[in-house]
Amino acid sequence: MSETQFTPRVFSGIQPSGGLTLGNYLGAIKRFVDMQGAEFETIYCMVDLHAITAKFIDPATLVRNTRELCAGFIAAGIDPQQSILFNQSQVPEHAQLAWIFNCVARMGWMQRMTQFKDKAGKNAQNESLGLFAYPALMAADILIYHATHVPVGEDQRQHLELTRDIAAKFNHDYGVEFFPITEPVIEGAATRVMSLRDGTKKMSKSDASDMSRINMTDDADAIATKIRKARTDPEPLPSELDGLDDRPEARNLVNIFAALADSSPEAVISEHGGQQFSAFKPVLADLAVAKLSPMSGEMSRLMADPAEIDRILAHGAEQARELTAPILKRTYEIVGMVGA
Repeated sequence: MSETQFTPRVFSGIQPSGGLTLGNYLGAIKRFVDMQGAEFETIYCMVDLHAITAKFIDPATLVRNTRELCAGFIAAGIDPQQSILFNQSQVPEHAQLAWIFNCVARMGWMQRMTQFKDKAGKNAQNESLGLFAYPALMAADILIYHATHVPVGEDQRQHLELTRDIAAKFNHDYGVEFFPITEPVIEGAATRVMSLRDGTKKMSKSDASDMSRINMTDDADAIATKIRKARTDPEPLPSELDGLDDRPEARNLVNIFAALADSSPEAVISEHGGQQFSAFKPVLADLAVAKLSPMSGEMSRLMADPAEIDRILAHGAEQARELTAPILKRTYEIVGMVGA
């Protein structure tokens, strides 16, 4: 018998590392918006504690990146009146629960995390302890809200599995059913958006070529130009979806179209199959401009008033702590901390 009746609640966060792209929007933020106002309470976070794990970030840059990410969330449609929107460092219960989870998680679990291996490479001994341990903080981010669902990309599935393992072990060790076994939400036509110059690589702000990505701050002309110049192959679009196999650039553009149109790749192929890219790209460019350029303008407006962004984040943090403080207090009581 659970001592907690879990409210359907969504939590997710993005690192404020600067340079929001179409990949961030379609792979994460758009899904955050879609889940808002549905059957869930929605909680969205700028995970600034995670942002300092991999490398030193100039403090002024981190401040700007955090505000820009908040502006991107709001411009994309996240309403601070409907969702709790805040930056992680203003809610200390995240880090406090992370310490408990550092003591629940096993070394072997952490050593299997592929993202640490990818980021550290051969220089693992020179990386920060934070980079190694941050999956425990990620678990705390989720479970400090008793979140029942987390929208994630495929590349984060392993971390959510670790979160489930930590929750299960805590519950088992202490003989409770206190933390939920959180469910991943992995869906959508473009949960992994690829480079416009190489369909085998994920769209990234770190790519040397700005033409490889659409930035959320790009204006209408830049968006249209990048779509029209996106790399493709010489064949027309196929009449069946499986005709996109071994055509990564074509598949990427079809997926982007489907995600922007709230459609499916099958529907896009049904409507545009047989077209040359010279006909398909202008239609996609018009769609992308219509969907994305208003967000760029709204981000610029919001960034012109940083005090308002800071007010929104502070208010969101107050709302968040109304949820996190009692959950941390009960966690401490379960563990046996005197005075909890």
